[in-house]
Amino acid sequence: MAEIEEVAVIEDQDDLGLVKKMQEGRDQMVAEIKKVIIGQEEIIDELLIALFAGGHCLVTGVPGLAKTLLIKTVADILQVNFSRIQFTPDLMPADVVGSEVVEESGGNRKLKFVKGPIFTNILLADEINRTPPKTQSSLLEAMEEKQVTAAGTTYPVAAPFFVLATQNPIELEGTYPLPEAQLDRFMFKIELGYLSEEDEITVVTTTTQTNETELSHPISGEDIIEFQRIARQVPAAEAVIKYAVRLVHASRPQNESSPGFIKDWVSWGGGIRASQNLILAGKVRALLLGRYNVSYGDVRALAPPILRHRIILNFHAEAERVTTDDVIRRLLDEVPAPASDI
Repeated sequence: MAEIEEVAVIEDQDDLGLVKKMQEGRDQMVAEIKKVIIGQEEIIDELLIALFAGGHCLVTGVPGLAKTLLIKTVADILQVNFSRIQFTPDLMPADVVGSEVVEESGGNRKLKFVKGPIFTNILLADEINRTPPKTQSSLLEAMEEKQVTAAGTTYPVAAPFFVLATQNPIELEGTYPLPEAQLDRFMFKIELGYLSEEDEITVVTTTTQTNETELSHPISGEDIIEFQRIARQVPAAEAVIKYAVRLVHASRPQNESSPGFIKDWVSWGGGIRASQNLILAGKVRALLLGRYNVSYGDVRALAPPILRHRIILNFHAEAERVTTDDVIRRLLDEVPAPASDI
């Protein structure tokens, strides 16, 4: 395939300055986060890509890996509103979105809507799989449409709006797996693993001392909104878009052209949001790496966190102890990027 010419669409000097601010802001945010979080470099990168793209993240990891501390640190750096909801089996949708209460004034009574914790900039939905689907679904409208409807009235949520939900992969008794519609609202599923021995020593050393960390604030919530705007101006060549769509199509066992292992191991593959997110997140990754167009490498690098929660394995895969990441790695091998310089 011939080399695809890069299209320069970000030519305004203010926009170019914004791109530079985005790149520098990302580096400064990483430096600030690392004052508090040890290791987890790849996780931090994926979290910031989702934030700059306007997506949401689902984080899976065993207890004690600083999931809560990570998102709280990001909120502190940005100086935006932060809410944390501890999801439990008895949590109700009104506990998330808010409810109407009777307000009495001057002898008159009227209903007043009291906003819930979802009306914030950064929302930590802690252990989201410990609450029933009815309550889980209370996040759907806000995550997709940036609004909440209650008692027939629509209320916009603040901008920027970022949801980070956590799941514990152990102690699954009494939990409620997220339905596919809910999973699909998350741009990334990030899996936190244990730290290396060296990093764990550093964590133990720093957290058992009297040490208060002061964070600086290199960028703001308003900057994040601008970053999300400028990212959408990055061009993606038709060939790259076709490759992203082909990759997602190949993950669906219903497609006749899908590889045999997909038909054997997968019940459902990625939907159209997977293709959209591959390109949108790829635009952010390209800017952060100093490029002005999306490459095949961006799509391939982001395929695991984007497809990880969208590929639903069947019982054959579980019996053979095949993981979703195994399927994605093999899928990337089976659907290679075209030979090109992009």
